Amino acid sequence: MGRRKVTDDKSAKPVRGPGRKSKKQGEPTFPKELAQTEPTDKKKVSSRGKQRARKRLEKDKLKQTINKNTKLKTATKRQSDGESNDEEQINGYTDENQQWLKPKKKKELFDDDEQNEEESMDEDVPYDDQFNEMESSSEEEEENDGDEPKLDIEKQSKKIREKQRQTKERSEQELLTNIQQHEKVQFPSGQEVTKEAPQADLQLLMHRIREVINVLNDFKNKREANRSRKEYLDLLRQDLCNYYSYNEFLMNKILDLFPLAEVIDFLEANEVQRPVTIRTNTLKTRRRDLAQALINRGVNVDPLDKWTKVGLVIYNSQVPIGATPEYLCGHYMLQGASSFLPCMALAPQPNERVLDMCAAPGGKATYIGALMRNSGILVANDANKDRARAIIANTHRLGLTNTIVTNLDGRHFSEHMGGFDRCLVDAPCSGAGVIAKDQAVKSSKDEKDIQRCFTAQRQILLNAIDSINENSTTGGYIVYSTCSILVEENEAVVQYALNNRPVKIVETGLEFGVEGFTNFKGTSFHPFMKYCRRYYPHLHNLDGFFVAKLKKYSTKQGNKKESETIEKEKKKEEEDDSLEAMADD
Repeated sequence: MGRRKVTDDKSAKPVRGPGRKSKKQGEPTFPKELAQTEPTDKKKVSSRGKQRARKRLEKDKLKQTINKNTKLKTATKRQSDGESNDEEQINGYTDENQQWLKPKKKKELFDDDEQNEEESMDEDVPYDDQFNEMESSSEEEEENDGDEPKLDIEKQSKKIREKQRQTKERSEQELLTNIQQHEKVQFPSGQEVTKEAPQADLQLLMHRIREVINVLNDFKNKREANRSRKEYLDLLRQDLCNYYSYNEFLMNKILDLFPLAEVIDFLEANEVQRPVTIRTNTLKTRRRDLAQALINRGVNVDPLDKWTKVGLVIYNSQVPIGATPEYLCGHYMLQGASSFLPCMALAPQPNERVLDMCAAPGGKATYIGALMRNSGILVANDANKDRARAIIANTHRLGLTNTIVTNLDGRHFSEHMGGFDRCLVDAPCSGAGVIAKDQAVKSSKDEKDIQRCFTAQRQILLNAIDSINENSTTGGYIVYSTCSILVEENEAVVQYALNNRPVKIVETGLEFGVEGFTNFKGTSFHPFMKYCRRYYPHLHNLDGFFVAKLKKYSTKQGNKKESETIEKEKKKEEEDDSLEAMADD
């Protein structure tokens, strides 16, 4: 390749010049504005030479500052001695600061207007900020010294950009402080709210929810002049119902239960599923052996928490958890972590007579049987015959031999059987604590449903108390639990039992949980209600749950008035059912 050699052969073409690839690019041409004004004969200085020259300049400046400082000291001494000092005042730094303070470099000023602007800016900015700006500018100059020299217009534009950045930062800070101090929500009109309700933007709704909560937390300073607290609460309730798809009845109950700071946390926790947990069947295996067997099958599993010795939490699995050989052999039971708590509070002992009033599908009943070590008698009852079959299947699979499964109405159970040492009443409820499992609860529950639930719960709890042997040497305890967070189904039912039966509240023995309410919306409960325990999804990462433990101390039955009130409630329920049937027809 390259240029062809010239040979003696006449047929070869003569070489005319350099090839197309070897042509050199000509010298660049610049416009007159950018043309170099300095003479071309001047020798270019290398980057190392520039550094050496800069060091020499710094040494000379240091010497000048030292001389100025010495002169300043002598001048101050003369003034202190009373001598007249006619010399000009010298501005400089003290010897203590000269090692770390660098003298301000003189910048090239392009016009008088820019110089005046910089002087006014320096007067407004504190000395520390000026010093920081001086250091940053000197660092930028040192970084750019190794590069090619910049044009005047480039330097000027750089200074303008820096000023714009500083003014923007200051304005943003002032805006933030003003918002924090004088923030007020623009309250929408009634027509705007009704227009936004069916097709509202979720981001705008959440923004307005947080703003209203912020106003309610500091209502005196941030509210609008003509707006009351009730109007803000109504707006918040409507926005929360639209955003999370709750009905107004249930949202009112939630707003009554929690402070405003926790409402959104609770509602958000209900949108997320709780972790999958299993309970080790200690009659057949140990938790360590079960965890190892599941890990070998590709299950990512860990111990649940310190408060339980049999629980395991499953993060993900390569095999179906409800169909492994270990599950079919009865080594574990799929069960929510909150369902462990009533059985732990009951604390059944071996060789006792224990009753589980509402046992289906058998998770708590089989845990009680394991705690009893397959001794004594365990009666697992449920009013629904189809659900009672699940109890039979689970007792067989888990290897329980001390269990009797019955199908009786819990409201009349004491008429058929009694004399138990301990009883667990996991009463049917509205499910307000397990919304993450059943999203239909948000919009399906109303006041009538809650009334039906707490009426049945009262009757079941009173029958459970009647079926307990108060003279038991080891027991005489009743544990009442629901998967609801409503006060009407929890503290109110326990208070009803305290008023109508010879029982008292005792400590549950659980290590954690929120205390029960002793006062709620003007209603006062027994002071020992603080021994009850409440569990919330946003605080404990468990389903919403309530646990109370009672002890029977006498055989005294309720008064005639109490029995009459129970009969009235039964009649009222029957009338409501008949009216609903007629309405459906």
